[in-house]
Amino acid sequence: MTSGEAEVAVTEEKHKPTRTRLISGPGLLLVWFYGVMVVGAVSRSVYQIATEFDRAPLAYSLSAVAGVVYGFITYSLVRGGDTARRAAQVCCAAELAGVLIVGTWTLVEPSAFPDATVWSDYGMGYVFIPVLLPVSALYWLRRSRLPVTP
Repeated sequence: MTSGEAEVAVTEEKHKPTRTRLISGPGLLLVWFYGVMVVGAVSRSVYQIATEFDRAPLAYSLSAVAGVVYGFITYSLVRGGDTARRAAQVCCAAELAGVLIVGTWTLVEPSAFPDATVWSDYGMGYVFIPVLLPVSALYWLRRSRLPVTP
């Protein structure tokens, strides 16, 4: 390798984009909680859709959607980087909107939901984790974007 090639390689290495880790510190706890929510929401919805879908199709479908959203957010947090951060922020905002809309809907018109969803009553069946998780994740994603000063 000539000295010119070495300089180019060093310059390329310095300017090579690095993926920002999103799962350090509190981010690791978020990944754990989202992972648990994926398992809970997906397994619940798969069972309910397979065995009693005609009883409450809207509720069970919304639980499945929640599970998919949780899965995508988990993947984005683990993947890291600016693109994944933006995708996770959009999904967390959509998740929060879903929790607030469905939570309010289940309180205002309970007859529309013969059975609970993950987001019913703002996630009361899941100890309000569905409403707290996207708020925490949005805060973490915003905070982790800022440069760390020594």
